Amino acid sequence: MAGLEYCGVKNIDGPLVFVDGVSNVAYDELVEITAPNGELRLGQVLDVTSHSAVVQVFGGSDALSPAGTRTRFLGSSLRIPVSKDMLGRIFDGLGRPKDGLPSLLRAERRDVNGLPVNPYAREYPRDFIQTGISAIDLMNTLVRGQKLPIFSGNGLPHNRIAAQIARQAKLLNEDVDFAIVFAAMGVKHDVARFFIDSFEQSGVLNNVAMFLSLADDPSVERLITPRSALTLAEYLAFDEGMHVLVLITDMSNYCESLREIATARGEIPSRKGYPGYLYSDLASLYERAGRLRGGAGSITQMPILTMPSDDISHPIPDLTGYITEGQIVLERDMFQRGIYPPVAGLPSLSRLMKDGIGKGRTRDDHPHVASQLFAAYSKVKDVRALASVIGEEELSPVDKLFVKFGNAFENRVVAQGEYENRSIEQTLALGWDVLKILPRAELLRVSEEELKQYYDQGNTATTVFKP
Repeated sequence: MAGLEYCGVKNIDGPLVFVDGVSNVAYDELVEITAPNGELRLGQVLDVTSHSAVVQVFGGSDALSPAGTRTRFLGSSLRIPVSKDMLGRIFDGLGRPKDGLPSLLRAERRDVNGLPVNPYAREYPRDFIQTGISAIDLMNTLVRGQKLPIFSGNGLPHNRIAAQIARQAKLLNEDVDFAIVFAAMGVKHDVARFFIDSFEQSGVLNNVAMFLSLADDPSVERLITPRSALTLAEYLAFDEGMHVLVLITDMSNYCESLREIATARGEIPSRKGYPGYLYSDLASLYERAGRLRGGAGSITQMPILTMPSDDISHPIPDLTGYITEGQIVLERDMFQRGIYPPVAGLPSLSRLMKDGIGKGRTRDDHPHVASQLFAAYSKVKDVRALASVIGEEELSPVDKLFVKFGNAFENRVVAQGEYENRSIEQTLALGWDVLKILPRAELLRVSEEELKQYYDQGNTATTVFKP
């Protein structure tokens, strides 16, 4: 029955088309929709019963009518072409060329939904990725094969940070570059233009494949865009043996589209109106990152989401945090004080950091310096809260040193230029320099031997500690 055409539909509700009298139709099956004016559009089966189907239309339902619309169920799921030749190209959310160049003629076509990876076949992520951003490399280390999201807010520079990571990311002990797969959902034209220009000017565009579903594109297309991007990433990583960094922005737009479709289907809403399967749907995207045992390639994923009203307990960041291995949180107060990147010191976390740093990976003292900086900065937050009540002049001499340390940490270690690419050696040296502000008795998470080497010998961190 595959390819059988049905004349007329029961109902059209937003991006959804309801077709009655169908048979042998499967979930996720691709549908060819012919409008009354002869225009062809694609759709995908969202729900199916023994005699009816619900189809989401990728091109929007404008100009469709119940009597004049025809549907043809194609008997297969949505597939996109995958090839190394897609690097340097720009595509829409369905994998169709958006850069004016012709379609790929010789490319394998793969299901955008991917295949689950047997957990036993996964390699545990351990290789340090140097992003050149001190707040990430020192305190919230990114590891190859990890999924580490950026939690941002409206107006914060998450796009600039993502572009900087794409320009600078590299493996420390291997002379290889990352192929970058970039997916944008519901972004404005100026944001898309910013990323294109940034990749062009830095010379990495030829190593980037971009999938763009802009704000004026049908919202339902946003549900396919990250899946198309991850399908190409899986091919590059697991078939071509490449290291792939996947940047996805903005997951909040993706979830809004998911909520819109769920509402149109009449589903019972869960928290904030989102469908009850939001967690499993997000997991189907995030869990496509990782490494395969014995394989050369890897997929490292950095999704970006904007938290409504900067609320980290909102369902989108809340559920994302359960699935991913940490998060990088951007702080509005730091941004308003002119600190770039405004990475919050305490809410940010990388759960795989402990396995990707230290001897043989970054430097022997890295875990201890990071732990000491976390502890000291936590004390800074307490002292600042106290100072807001009694005044800074009433603080004890030690507390005043912690205030001085906090300002130095934010302005010297966290803050850096948008095009400044720091090595891990430079980052650790900066960390040691700001720790020197504190009394030696306060430094409890670094060993006495490390303190003696750094303070007593008078050498720089670069010459004392060897990678």
